[in-house]
Amino acid sequence: MFILVGCGNNQASKETTVKVGITGSNDPALQKVTKMVKKEGINIKVVEFSDYSQPNTALAQGEIDMNDFQTYTFQSDWNKKHKTDIVSIGQTVIAPMSLFSKKITNIKQLKKGDKVAIPNDVTNEGRALQLLESAGLIKLNDAKIPSLRDITENKVGIKISSLDAGQTAKSLDDVTAACVNSGVASDAKLNPQNAIFRETITAKSKPYVNILSVNAKDKNNPTYRKIVKAYHTKEVADVIKKEFHGYEKAAWTYKILQ
Repeated sequence: MFILVGCGNNQASKETTVKVGITGSNDPALQKVTKMVKKEGINIKVVEFSDYSQPNTALAQGEIDMNDFQTYTFQSDWNKKHKTDIVSIGQTVIAPMSLFSKKITNIKQLKKGDKVAIPNDVTNEGRALQLLESAGLIKLNDAKIPSLRDITENKVGIKISSLDAGQTAKSLDDVTAACVNSGVASDAKLNPQNAIFRETITAKSKPYVNILSVNAKDKNNPTYRKIVKAYHTKEVADVIKKEFHGYEKAAWTYKILQ
């Protein structure tokens, strides 16, 4: 994910600097966008954050201009809780959440008492629980964004614990399995091909599409719109395909996600 901080004009180079916030390490797709918009006099400065609680705070406080780390659902929940007015100006990637393990190689090997870690923020927790349900491990009620309280049946008898999303990959030494977001998995060098279960992209996946976000007052900013336009190109889609080997996909190319 990435963050754009402080938009300002450099009189000498006539460049406009945009600070973009991300979580984790830099993103090759954003690197490609940075090169593309450089030709238009836009200088992207990436600001890295260590967890999901920081980017929106920095954006709302004007420390950065844009961020690229969250999903539609995460953004909506954040706005409600923090009374912010942050909006999406474009889709980036859809990154299926995966269930990883260092102790088993097949989801059918999970047994009663095995510990499974999931992210503890509302939206990712709900997504992880839906992943476990689709894997046939638990049943949930019809809550739009489920929580641990919405589990109606735990067929296998696994013990589910929640922790910061950024720590899920690190927890694999202590738990049997963990639901890990793609960005966290990538930073931890987890091979998506070794996941014991992964999400399937459908129309229901739209809430989990990653987006470029700005403060509502900036939603029509022409400079920011140029960044979105550069992102939504075949060149960037090709970078995503090459670098992530299908682990992350260009969301704007899926009609079912529009």
